[in-house]
Amino acid sequence: MYDPTIFENLKVAIENQVYDLDNIDRKIAITNRFDRMDFSIIKRDFGIQFTLVDQQDVKAEIIIEASIEELAAEILEQPGKSPGCSMYLRFYKRIQNVTNQCKEIEESLNKIWEPDLPITQALSFVYVKDSPPSYLDIIEVAFNHKINEEHMGDIKDFLEHVISTLEVLNGI
Repeated sequence: MYDPTIFENLKVAIENQVYDLDNIDRKIAITNRFDRMDFSIIKRDFGIQFTLVDQQDVKAEIIIEASIEELAAEILEQPGKSPGCSMYLRFYKRIQNVTNQCKEIEESLNKIWEPDLPITQALSFVYVKDSPPSYLDIIEVAFNHKINEEHMGDIKDFLEHVISTLEVLNGI
C-alpha cells in the first residue's frame, strides 16, 4: 500500500484549507498553483497563489519543498533523522516610494509574524521611458524550521495570519 510522504500530506492539507477559503468562505481568489518534481536535483515543491477577493493588488504565495535528503530520510526511515518540509511565504506588491513603503511593510509584518522569522524584500522594476518607476516588492517570510504532520493543526491560524498580512499590505 502507498504511504504518502510528509510533503504529500502537508500539500493536501494546505491546499484543502486554501480552497475552502476560496470556494466556501469566498475570502480569497486563487490565481495560480504548481506541483512540481524537479528531476535534476530530485526535489518536490508545491505552491499556491491567491489574493483577497475584494483587494486584488497584493498576491500571497505559500510554498512547501522537500529535498531528496528529506524524502530519502522519510522513505528509508533513516535513524536519527527528523524529515520534514521547508516552507516559504511570499507576497507580491507594487510600490512607488521605496524608502517609506519598505520600512512600513517591514514594521507591519514584524507585528504579525514572529520576530525571529527573517523577512526579506526584493525590489525590481521594468524601465518604461518617460514613466515614473513602479517597483515590484517581493516580500518573503522564511520559516527557520522544518514542518511536518505535527504542524497540521496550525494551518488554520497560519492562513489567518496570511489573510491579515494581505489586508495590511493592501493598505500600505
